[in-house]
Amino acid sequence: MYYAYPNAASLARADLMKSDGSICGAEGMDYTILGKTGLKVSVAGLGCGGNSRLGQGTGKSAEESIGIVRKAVELGVNCIDTAANYRTEGIVGEAIEPFLRDSLVVATKATVREAGKLAPVERIVESLEASLRALRTDYIDVFQLHAVPPALYDRVVDEFAPTLLREKEKGKFRHLGVTETAPNDPGHEMLARAVHDDCWEVMMLGHHMMHQGARETVFPYTIEKQIGTLMMFVVRNIFSQKNYLRRTLSELARAGDIPAELAGEEDPLGFLVRDGGAAGLTDAAYRYVRHEPGADVVLFGTGDPDHLATNISSILKPPLPTEDVERLNALFGKLQGVGLDLPDRSENR
Repeated sequence: MYYAYPNAASLARADLMKSDGSICGAEGMDYTILGKTGLKVSVAGLGCGGNSRLGQGTGKSAEESIGIVRKAVELGVNCIDTAANYRTEGIVGEAIEPFLRDSLVVATKATVREAGKLAPVERIVESLEASLRALRTDYIDVFQLHAVPPALYDRVVDEFAPTLLREKEKGKFRHLGVTETAPNDPGHEMLARAVHDDCWEVMMLGHHMMHQGARETVFPYTIEKQIGTLMMFVVRNIFSQKNYLRRTLSELARAGDIPAELAGEEDPLGFLVRDGGAAGLTDAAYRYVRHEPGADVVLFGTGDPDHLATNISSILKPPLPTEDVERLNALFGKLQGVGLDLPDRSENR
């Protein structure tokens, strides 16, 4: 049985386009167009990695993880992001079989390194072929080179991109993307170079309330060149562990990076949680990135159905109050790499 689900070819853009450029669709989900790819994507994207890996990292069965993917799709999520080294491609492949393939946007990745060195380009092609088999599909919508460090970027674009574009011509994937290694490249050095190369149609990057550098180094160029963006590292431990937050703020205050009085507060981000504001810091974190100009898809990860619904609900809420966004930007806009801890012991990417 196939689920009826709208796809890009059947949507009347003029009728469904909202004032902010997003598209209304099934189950109350909001959709947008992923840059120049033309792909219609849900603004909430299911991330299949992280600590949870659809619950595989927390002891869930394969059937439970398959249920997470299918529940997400039933709630209107059509953008699913996985990777070879997440070991969830097989789960995604089985989960999406009941759905019309062209109603979904499936992204996966191949790691570019072996033993700390650049992998042979043949290994990337082999990874692509293996992903096609694991995902049980004839094509991948977005094939991404995973966690490319600045030091390897020139070789990646010179050696890998031409080979992969030939594989694209064979129909194995539709759009080529690249992802940063956020904890090891907090200044977005790799993407700041990649935005000037025309081979990339999609980029995945880290951005959150206390790590805002992409606003100056990446988003102006992705917007100008219509490069689609997938947002990771949106919710971090720093927003769920108060001791971690207070300790970090104390260190930043001692360094003169934030006002000293902020470090002395018992609940330093408590101003976000109020009537008319956010329901909690996780809710605030999702809404902050969701409405950032230049952010297309906000990725979230989970292994729990209730958590899944809560995350989607936050991503679909209106923007935070303007005064809260302005305060966050004034306090933390110049910070770099704060809270990009690994592994993330929350279930949010």
